[in-house]
Amino acid sequence: MLRFLWVSLLVIVLDQLSKLWVLSVFSTYERVEVLPVFNLTLVFNEGAAFSFLHDAGGWQRWLFIGLALLVSAVLVVWLARLPARERLEAWALSLVIGGALGNVIDRIRLGKVVDFLDFHWGQAHWPAFNLADSAITCGVVLLLFAGFVGSRGETKGS
Repeated sequence: MLRFLWVSLLVIVLDQLSKLWVLSVFSTYERVEVLPVFNLTLVFNEGAAFSFLHDAGGWQRWLFIGLALLVSAVLVVWLARLPARERLEAWALSLVIGGALGNVIDRIRLGKVVDFLDFHWGQAHWPAFNLADSAITCGVVLLLFAGFVGSRGETKGS
């Protein structure tokens, strides 16, 4: 199932290209309204999800790089051991791997993650995120779905 790593590579390429574009066009905190509930806004996150540990003094950068690399390695092994019929799981794992490595590249290169997708309702904003975060989220949702419903359509455990 390692052939699905092309999905990871595609996620990394699209994520990095989108971040390079945002960095070249936007100033920090610059906001462009795309839809009434969606802006493009350049922000940086030195922490993890929801800016967890963003103000920890810098050591968190290496913690998050190490964790992402470790998790990605474990997921590659899991992917390699998947039976050929488990395509949904392969897609899911590949999305998570690509997203994790996309953000690792930012942490290594910049010391922080580039975020720019800003959804909001009125003045309430969801924390900004990026394509790598989206791939991780979609991958986890697919993995959870695959855990409840088999990739061939039958319910697990029946």
